[in-house]
Amino acid sequence: MGEEENTSPNQSSTAKPRLNQAIVLISSLISLSHSIKVFTPRWQSVRNKLEELFSNLTAIQNCESSENLSLSIAVESILATLASCDELARRCLEVSYNGKLRMQSDLDMLSAKLDSHIKSLSDIYAVGLLTQSYAIVVSRPSVSASRDDIKFYVSDLFSRLKIGCSDMKKQALVSFNEIIQEDDRYVKIAVELDGFINFLVNFLDLQEIEIQEEAAKSVSLIAGFQSHKSVLISAGIIAPLIRVLESGSELGKEFAARCLMKVTENSDNAWSVSAHGGVTALLKICGNETQIGSELIVLACGVLKNLVGVEEIKRFMVEEGAISQLVELVRSKDELIQICSLDLLQSMSYRDESIRETIIQEGGIRALVRILDPKSSVSTKTREVAFRGITSICFSSENSITMLINYAFMDHILYFLRYGEISVQELALKASFWLCGTSEEAKKVMGDAGFMPVLVKFLDSKSFEIREMAAETLSNMLIVPKNRKKFVQNDQNVGVLLQMLDPEEMNSGNKKLLLSILMSLTSSNSARKKIVSSGYLKNIEKLAEAEVSDAKKIVRKLSSNRFSSMLSGLWHS
Repeated sequence: MGEEENTSPNQSSTAKPRLNQAIVLISSLISLSHSIKVFTPRWQSVRNKLEELFSNLTAIQNCESSENLSLSIAVESILATLASCDELARRCLEVSYNGKLRMQSDLDMLSAKLDSHIKSLSDIYAVGLLTQSYAIVVSRPSVSASRDDIKFYVSDLFSRLKIGCSDMKKQALVSFNEIIQEDDRYVKIAVELDGFINFLVNFLDLQEIEIQEEAAKSVSLIAGFQSHKSVLISAGIIAPLIRVLESGSELGKEFAARCLMKVTENSDNAWSVSAHGGVTALLKICGNETQIGSELIVLACGVLKNLVGVEEIKRFMVEEGAISQLVELVRSKDELIQICSLDLLQSMSYRDESIRETIIQEGGIRALVRILDPKSSVSTKTREVAFRGITSICFSSENSITMLINYAFMDHILYFLRYGEISVQELALKASFWLCGTSEEAKKVMGDAGFMPVLVKFLDSKSFEIREMAAETLSNMLIVPKNRKKFVQNDQNVGVLLQMLDPEEMNSGNKKLLLSILMSLTSSNSARKKIVSSGYLKNIEKLAEAEVSDAKKIVRKLSSNRFSSMLSGLWHS
């Protein structure tokens, strides 16, 4: 005991200078090793371990309690190994060694000693013998830095993650997250560094919230690189991420969800998420809107959307009440939540009649129509998503079409056709086109509601797509006799159609549809009369002269009855 008392003060008083001496010597040896041209693989291994030892010692250099007996003993042992390393390096440089096998054996022993020193330093830090006073991270390499400089910097960060206190670990993670967003070379080197990814994964289970958040951010950023996702999966990332979802901070949960969304883009990982309780955790987030931020709910919906491609997982979601939760989210006042929940519902209902029926039973149609109400202050994008939801969920269901009509869906889209901005008008036109094709009853109701005069106005739009959609919708509506009669009663409608058939001005892409509409009208006596008496009949005649088939049919039909005397010429074929 007395001997230890005599040794300790002496060793502790010299610990700091000896530590600095070891750091300088390691730096010199790393530089020297690059000049060695023999036993290259072994010297590469030695150099990697010297770099890790250097990072560990420079990290310890910033500790308040760097003067203690355990560290002094470790440093002295390291200095002895470094002296041996220096001797071996110079013998290899001068090629003055006695036998290759002997030198190979010496280098293997050197590597083993360096491993032992690295572990010793980690153990010293792990038992709390050192306390960090300030977390200094070595200077970040410049943009033009070499791969060796980048590797040295990442290795230094890794050392701090391994032996640092909480503050040092956090600062190292912050620095790592900053640099990998600027230069993907750092990600590649970190992934290649043995044990680095495993440390990040293990940090997800730490109780220190800030470290857990930064670690979750790290793996989320790494998951953004397609080539590195498999490394995360191999390190067992999914289970810790789900534990963060269950009990982490909200920021940690957001990063965990981002990472899960990226790794589940590959459906092979969906089962793993489900097996570790991920679906339940995600649904719990979605069902807790009042206490959770919108960003986290949006991310949770994104992960679930990746999972519903697996039929068994989708069924489990339905059994857990996902449909009612999502319909409730559609009613949210937050548009991001509305959009992501609608998107997820559409994915779930795709080619699945039973789920569509469940959505309808849970009040989904009413919630969707409410978004399309002109009085609701939502964006055009949200209205577009709601409309897509209606068309996919109400597909081929007569009952749902009746519900739409009862919930004033037609009134809403007619309002936007008349008064909406161009982008909203186009959305309403798409809705009209879709609705018109659903059933005979829908066509009749649209005719009574006043859609036809509005559609006629769109026939003169500058956009070909809008003209074509309006013409197709009108053509479908005029299949119904009642609608044809109503259309003809408006004196302007027939004249507008004929005017648009001016062979010299009209867009030929729309000609066939317009002629189809006029052809359907010729079955009405009053329509034929208005066509013949119109000042634009000559447009039909010119098209007939140009051998346009539908125009010839119309002229022939008009010339074969009592209106033939009103024609400017007789047509025979």
